[in-house]
Amino acid sequence: MTAPGDLLHRFLFERLPVRGHLVRLDASWRAAIEHHSYPEPVAAALGEAMAASALMAGALKFEGRLSLPVQGPGPVRLMLAQCTHRHAIRGVARHDALPPGAPAADGLFGDGQLAVTIEQDEGGERYQGVVPLVTARLADCLEQYFERSEQLPSRLVLAAGPDRAAGLLLQRVALGEAGSESERAEADDAWRRLGLLAATLAPKELADLPCHELLRRLFPEDDIRLFEGMPVFFQCTCSRERVAGILQALGGPEVYSLLEERGDVEVRCEFCNRAWRFDAVDVAGLFSPGSTQPAPPGLH
Repeated sequence: MTAPGDLLHRFLFERLPVRGHLVRLDASWRAAIEHHSYPEPVAAALGEAMAASALMAGALKFEGRLSLPVQGPGPVRLMLAQCTHRHAIRGVARHDALPPGAPAADGLFGDGQLAVTIEQDEGGERYQGVVPLVTARLADCLEQYFERSEQLPSRLVLAAGPDRAAGLLLQRVALGEAGSESERAEADDAWRRLGLLAATLAPKELADLPCHELLRRLFPEDDIRLFEGMPVFFQCTCSRERVAGILQALGGPEVYSLLEERGDVEVRCEFCNRAWRFDAVDVAGLFSPGSTQPAPPGLH
């Protein structure tokens, strides 16, 4: 059951060409990390990425799954956050030991890159945009993605703690050809003002204030229409069939070697920690004539 905080809200500025999304992840965030012992900086980065994936899934039009993989030569080799158009989320991070006293976010990924991947359902097109990790702040990198790939000026504020991850996304909407020069100048001034106000939002305010109160405090001069929240929930897509495909991709000699060594073959999902076990009979069935299972690529 979705907790009260696991909601994605959409809102509009009534008199300005600006739209926004606000997300809080409670039970869904705790479910994503409950089987992992992430260091605090790694957990914070993953929480921000999962909040960002939910915001972007709400802002972009697609039917399928949006993935935010972050890779680099730093202590966090790979971080992946995913959200579907139905707002089912999951996430995982692979990391080495962090340097003693490492501050949050600084140096976690090194000179890496962030990708935004959208996989459409039912054989639709796959789209990917890549931006370099020019700063330690994930929000800055995603703002660059929207600017470059979507031509959509955006402002993001992200925060994550042990019990909740949250995010705010503002996006400027085009006026179109009908907008006069004075209207465009007014819209430019308003966008700069909203960006400055969004930058003052403290992590505790973002995480704890009721949505109506947060928007009223942050933008007191503006009329805002806040829509009813949409549930966000943790969901893993692992299955016995997908794991069987992975084992078949490894090949018979490798899998039979594991079987002989351990008595059975266990594959544990990195996202939900569920263990899938295959005994000798199961393994024999995997490699019998005519048995095929498609193997999913990597973490996806």
